[in-house]
Amino acid sequence: MTFPPASDPSFCVRRIGRVVLADFRSYPALDLRVSSGMVALAGDNGAGKTNLLEALSLFTPGRGLRRADLSEMAREGGSGGFAVSLEIAGEEGGMLQLGAGIEIVDGASQRKFRLDREPIGSARAFADHVRIVWLTPAMDGLFTGPAGERRRFLDRLVLAVDSEHGARVNALERALRNRNRLLEERRGEKIWLDAAEREIAELAVSVAAARRETVERLAALIRATRNDDSPFPWAEIALEGEIDLLIAERPALEAEDVFRAILRDNRARDAAAGRTLIGPQASDLAVLHGPKQCEARRASTGEQKALLVGLVLAHARLVAAMSGIAPIVLLDEIAAHFDPARRRALFDALGELGGQVWMTGADIALFDDLRSRADIFAVAGGRITPVDGARDE
Repeated sequence: MTFPPASDPSFCVRRIGRVVLADFRSYPALDLRVSSGMVALAGDNGAGKTNLLEALSLFTPGRGLRRADLSEMAREGGSGGFAVSLEIAGEEGGMLQLGAGIEIVDGASQRKFRLDREPIGSARAFADHVRIVWLTPAMDGLFTGPAGERRRFLDRLVLAVDSEHGARVNALERALRNRNRLLEERRGEKIWLDAAEREIAELAVSVAAARRETVERLAALIRATRNDDSPFPWAEIALEGEIDLLIAERPALEAEDVFRAILRDNRARDAAAGRTLIGPQASDLAVLHGPKQCEARRASTGEQKALLVGLVLAHARLVAAMSGIAPIVLLDEIAAHFDPARRRALFDALGELGGQVWMTGADIALFDDLRSRADIFAVAGGRITPVDGARDE
């Protein structure tokens, strides 16, 4: 299995050239034009930098990088709705317009998506044109936090290469809640539980298989491109869980039959626990600091941050290799915790990805090394203004 670099000219490069916001978060209105493969936003905390990254993240399936309810994204004092529009470079130099937002119709909010101003059914349709990955400060505790956070992180990795994965995960969660309800209310007649567990087994194997494929591909890419001298150490990753072992050892249909039997045999235990104890909802993503061969959770805080950045960079390369589209990368407050040498190494690594990178930071000096190759903006008071001399035109 070989992986060309994300900057390979055969990959489609989708760069955002214009962002238009209306009543989104802190922005009554914004019309921002950019022309570079790197964009840096500098300003105080609360200035609106992350709000802009969140707006960009809405063009992937799900709820964006904050995982917020859509109603929370509408500006206070506004109409209750909001709109986000992107112009991106399309095929043969043309521009493609993407739109997302909420419209208020008869007092009710309706989520809307548009492609070249024509309505589309969901954000999954954007995956044919743009791929977006991100890293936020909320992920800093990924290796030391609960397994649920790592599963959510993993599902986001999968979703970037498989736009249907989120729908399968949501369907599995609903099916598990249904089974738990049947067990709790003691209405678990065999016919109903059998039907519920048949649905769960099919969805669980599908979710677990998608996770396994992404983890295996990402691990292979990391092995093929690892560099012990990099300031962003390589990671060893693997899935841990009973269903993950089952998926690794058996074909899908056989795995479904075995898992369905597991669910049936554990009804009493699951009823006592109030939840289904075995399945993708109990899996974990194990991460090792490769060069040191220690568990990521035992590494220092600085090592964990560098390891996480290395993992996200590898994932961006995987997205390009699997989708044929060099991704847009959103990095919130990315540079503050690194010394100048590591910041320069980060900027160089980001430049090699071949797509477009959006970064935020509180101190504009963090981006001094980018002044000749990036669009740098100051964010303050709901306004975004270019920094003089940021990039040679």
